[in-house]
Amino acid sequence: MAKNRYIGDYPVIGIRPIVDGRRGPQMMRESLEPLVWAMAESAKKLFEENLFYSNGEPVKVVMADTCIGRVPEAAACANKFKKEGVSITLSVTPCWCYGSETMDMDPHTIKGVWGFNGTERPGAVYLAAVLAGHAQKGLPAFGIYGHEVQDRDQVTQMPEDVKEKLLRFGRAAVAVATMRGKSYLQIGSQCMGIAGSIMDQSVLEEYFGMRVESVDEVEILRRMEEGIYNEEEFQKALAWTKEHCKEGRDDNVEEVDFLGEKVRIKFTPEEKEKQWEFTVKMYCIIKDLMAGNSNLSDKFEEEKVGHNAIAGGFQGQRQWTDHWPNCDYPEALLSSTFDYEGAREPYTLATENDILNGMSMLMMRLLTHRAQIFADVRTYWSGEATERVTGYKLEGKAKESNGIIHLLNSGAACLDASGVCTDENGNATMKKWWEVTDEDIKKMTDATVWCEAGQDNFRGGGFSSHYTTKAEMPCTMIRMNLVKGLGPVLQIAEGWTVNLPDDVSDTLMERTNPTWPCTWFAPRCDGKEGSPFKTAYEVMMNWGANHGAISYGHIGADLITMCSMLRIPVCMHNVPEDDIYRPACWNAFGMDKEGQDYRACATYGPMYK
Repeated sequence: MAKNRYIGDYPVIGIRPIVDGRRGPQMMRESLEPLVWAMAESAKKLFEENLFYSNGEPVKVVMADTCIGRVPEAAACANKFKKEGVSITLSVTPCWCYGSETMDMDPHTIKGVWGFNGTERPGAVYLAAVLAGHAQKGLPAFGIYGHEVQDRDQVTQMPEDVKEKLLRFGRAAVAVATMRGKSYLQIGSQCMGIAGSIMDQSVLEEYFGMRVESVDEVEILRRMEEGIYNEEEFQKALAWTKEHCKEGRDDNVEEVDFLGEKVRIKFTPEEKEKQWEFTVKMYCIIKDLMAGNSNLSDKFEEEKVGHNAIAGGFQGQRQWTDHWPNCDYPEALLSSTFDYEGAREPYTLATENDILNGMSMLMMRLLTHRAQIFADVRTYWSGEATERVTGYKLEGKAKESNGIIHLLNSGAACLDASGVCTDENGNATMKKWWEVTDEDIKKMTDATVWCEAGQDNFRGGGFSSHYTTKAEMPCTMIRMNLVKGLGPVLQIAEGWTVNLPDDVSDTLMERTNPTWPCTWFAPRCDGKEGSPFKTAYEVMMNWGANHGAISYGHIGADLITMCSMLRIPVCMHNVPEDDIYRPACWNAFGMDKEGQDYRACATYGPMYK
């Protein structure tokens, strides 16, 4: 697969086979070790076949050298795991063991315990005992216990509910551990007074284990003027852009009267050509700033290294965009699953330097390995309003949610959201980046046009992508918000993209900005009075900020698990209660699951504080 883009190794999962430590004439330990080892091997195989790093490689899983029955073996395992870079541990057993002697005591690992549901030996008893030990010591751990009793010889026949919990734990843990030690790169500062986008370094440091790197936007101009980019890469990117990025409409008028003078508004073809060159250079330079570039000239040894940024944001408005071309092209393309070199791991670059939405995008990207959408949560259209304006009655998911939410921003959403790619069954999808083909790339670029930026928003010009999501796809919209005195919280809304008839979509788009990428969203609603998910209207009214991050698939359950690892409470979601999976000790904080979450997160506090 692709080279690791970041400095440092990817996180490793360590399997801890736990066994009854009693030896003697009855050969208790000796008789159990083959079962324990088989159980551990089955977990290892499950992880290796189903979990992947962001570069597409299978997750690395290591096992203790021996079964762990007493303290010296636990210590030997801890020593090996430290050398191997293990940051996630799964302890497995089908039997009773000595909990305090065998448990993972490392305060910095993410912990899970799988106790086999069988009657021959009390794996469930050990599970309950060791989880109690974890709770007493302030070391939250996830418990895994199958619903159905299995026979002794079925330790490798993993039930579906066990698989689901193991994989949910593994996906979330790998995503959390991947962020640790990386950077968020803010280019510029606060955008247009958007309060919800203000940088708070302590959130990233304490909750995600990340650092914040800051670069002034003028650095992009410096690199352009001093030739601090790879000319060959730039020319290749420019040629690809000219071939595959079609220009769309330009709604700017030719000129306007301003203070008694005629002011030209519309750019000439020659000026647009210069803007394309400028924005492609911006793309190359921002990519270099985030990840470094060994292909830069040796004269620029310092600039080669980048900022080890796993995510970033660009301020843009207004100081930049009032004078220079906007960043829509770099933001859209970086956040997509491809560029001039073909399919590649998406970057995460937030529009308007909205760090909270950028981190929301990053969380979902690491969980899914798919491109993410950045959008304004712009307009609620009820069924009545839609029919009044267009004559069309909402159908399907849109009717069920009693309306739709218009997801729209200035051309920085990933091109994957056009919805033109299909899976093996012919269903529209946004693919994992390593599944994207050259044919898929052509479909996505063909479905997208690049419109001259409107002078009302972007005096410096630039090009905004435009497409309309032309498919019904399952998706999840989230937003991390920051509340004084509370800290970060997360909102989750699962739902579907909506494929409106072209004439209906076009009519509604003409009432806003038809040159930007458009996605219609219908959240899954419950119709209950007082619920934030009564209808799509309540979802929008209860949304905590002007932006949202949107991912393909219904991944709310994974996000809830991930947030519990990060100690970020979930303040609003429509995930079925049966799918909610948090550390076992959350149950000690009351009977209401969401209240549990708040109290537990407050008690344990951020992992890196």
